[in-house]
Amino acid sequence: MTKKVSIPDEAIIKRIYVIRDQKVMLDRDLADLYQVETKRLNEQVKRNPGRFPQDFMFRMSKQEWADLKSQNATSSWGGRRREPFVFTEHGILMLSSVLNSEKAVQMNIQIIKTFIQLRKLANNYDEIMAKIKEVESQTHEQFTEIYEVLQRLLSKPKEKPRKRIGYKTGRDNQKRSEDR
Repeated sequence: MTKKVSIPDEAIIKRIYVIRDQKVMLDRDLADLYQVETKRLNEQVKRNPGRFPQDFMFRMSKQEWADLKSQNATSSWGGRRREPFVFTEHGILMLSSVLNSEKAVQMNIQIIKTFIQLRKLANNYDEIMAKIKEVESQTHEQFTEIYEVLQRLLSKPKEKPRKRIGYKTGRDNQKRSEDR
C-alpha cells in the first residue's frame, strides 16, 4: 500500500488564479505539486494534444503573464522563454491520465476536491448575497415609509411657545428678568 500524499488546502488555493474568467492553475505550480519538472509535465501534455482542448488548457498571453507577475510582485517566477500553460479544473482532471505516478494521481484528487470546495463556497456566497438583497429591498421599503413620516413631522410649522400655567413665584419673575 502506498503512502497517501496530502498538503494543506491553503497551499493549493493560493496557487489558483482567475484568468479569462476561469479558475486555473499554472503548469509550474502543478508540476511543483506533482513533484515533477515543469518541462516534463508540458512534454506529456504536448504528447497528448487531443486530451487538452482549449477549454481544458491554454497558453497565457504575454499581457496576462505580465499582469500576473506584477500582481504577485515577486521575482521568483524565473526566466521562462514562453508564457506558461494554465489548466482549468477539467484540464487538471485530464492530467491524471497522462501522468502515471501515484503521487500525481493522489495530488490530482486533492486538487479536484479543493476546486469542489471552492465551488461550494461560491454557491453559498451567491445564496447569501441574494438573501441580503432581498432583505435590503424589504427594509428599504420600510425605511422609506419611516423617512416620509419623519419628513412630514419635521416640515410642520413650529408652534409658538405656550404660556405657562400655574402660580408664579418670585423665582420665576427673577428668572424672566434675567432671560431678557
